[in-house]
Amino acid sequence: MIIDLETFPVLIRGAGDLATGVAIRLQRAGMPVILTEMARPLAVRRTVTFAQAVFDGECRVEEVTARRVLPEEIGATLAHGIIPVLVDPAVPVILSFAPAVLIDAIMAKRNTGTRMGDAPLVIALGPGFTVGVDCDAVIETNRGHNLGRVLWQGSAEPDTGAPGELPGVGRQPSRVLRSPVAGRVIGRHAIGDRVRLGAVIATIQADEGEVAEVVAPLEGVLRGLIHPTVDVVPGMKIGDLDPRVDSAYCFTVSDKSLAIGGGVLEAVLSHITRTHQTT
Repeated sequence: MIIDLETFPVLIRGAGDLATGVAIRLQRAGMPVILTEMARPLAVRRTVTFAQAVFDGECRVEEVTARRVLPEEIGATLAHGIIPVLVDPAVPVILSFAPAVLIDAIMAKRNTGTRMGDAPLVIALGPGFTVGVDCDAVIETNRGHNLGRVLWQGSAEPDTGAPGELPGVGRQPSRVLRSPVAGRVIGRHAIGDRVRLGAVIATIQADEGEVAEVVAPLEGVLRGLIHPTVDVVPGMKIGDLDPRVDSAYCFTVSDKSLAIGGGVLEAVLSHITRTHQTT
């Protein structure tokens, strides 16, 4: 089926940092984009995610603005060059928008409901999907030689359970910050702050009144911290440190997100070219 991007939008499930990189690349290429997100997003890189629009009503990443909207506001929002963000719609509601392309960017490491046939072209990011079963194409999200590669058969590399190495820093203690207890996060540093090894980055106010500290496992810049209104559980990712110690990286789309966005753009354009050639 030929996809019509002038009439029907690209719908991205999820509005985290990878989804945001994809949305920005597609919008820059002239494609209308709509994002969906849960009512309390779990994103930690909040300065570079359109999920922040759920909390603030509107947010800006680089030169692109996203706004939390109701379904009836989508058309006017797109007409102003702003990316609409819908909060927690059910799958049937999503499909009622008749998207030309549907992209699953939830990054749950499993399929949470996306199916082939949900749109003329269905693309999924990362592990948990199989081409021809769940979607038409998969984009590799694991750092390394294949990052951003479009897979038209098979699946992405399995989830390693560990963050990939950042370019130029080699192996370091895990830069991911996890909650030791259930509760809510109270930040002691802002995203972009430089923190030293052992510094208290945040405390967790537990439901029972207990307060637990989260300390820096290495020296670096605080690249992300979960929103303070989100309930967290033990072991949950709540933040991210960057050992490259450049605060500018906290406020621009990452190399990984751009690579994955480039893969999605390639998949969309490849599909359009192939479908036009066969008609």
